[in-house]
This record gives sequence, structure tokens and C-alpha cells, in this order.
Amino acid sequence: MSTETLSSLRDYLFGTLSRSNMLWLATQLKERAEKEEELKPYTMEELHQMVEEGRREIAEGHYFTSKEMFNDLFEEFGVDEVEEKEMQLEEVV
Repeated sequence: MSTETLSSLRDYLFGTLSRSNMLWLATQLKERAEKEEELKPYTMEELHQMVEEGRREIAEGHYFTSKEMFNDLFEEFGVDEVEEKEMQLEEVV
């Protein structure tokens, strides 16, 4: 995330949060930052291994269709099932 984006987020929070909310958020962010390790980029070998693992799982039938995935999400969030034609994504050209 760019410094400009973070500055905009900070300014937004300054304008919307109370002093006590800012202190609470600062504590939460500090605790999270202290217990999480810095993310390291994947190596090409790791990426290739993940791709092969995904292909193997698909070949073994371990996957969900998009319809199943959306229906599970709709159920979780209390939305009625949407007709298949409404779930189709527009082709990006």
C-alpha cells in the first residue's frame, strides 16, 4: 500500500474516530504487528508447488463449483439463492 493511501486512511480515521477509539485501534494494531512475522515473498519453486498441488486436488475431484461456492456464501449471509443466469460473470475483453 502506498504512503499516500496510508496517509489518506490516517486522515480519514483522524476525522472520524474519537480519542478513545484511536487509542483502542493503536493498541490493536501494535499488538498485531508485534505477534505477526513479516510476510516474505514466495519463491518460484514454492509457487510451482502450489500450482501442482491445486491441479492434483482438482484432478481428484476436491473442488467446489462457483455455484456451490456462491450458494454457501449466500446461505452464510442470509441471502436467497440467486438464479444461475444472475451469477454469470461478464466476459472481460
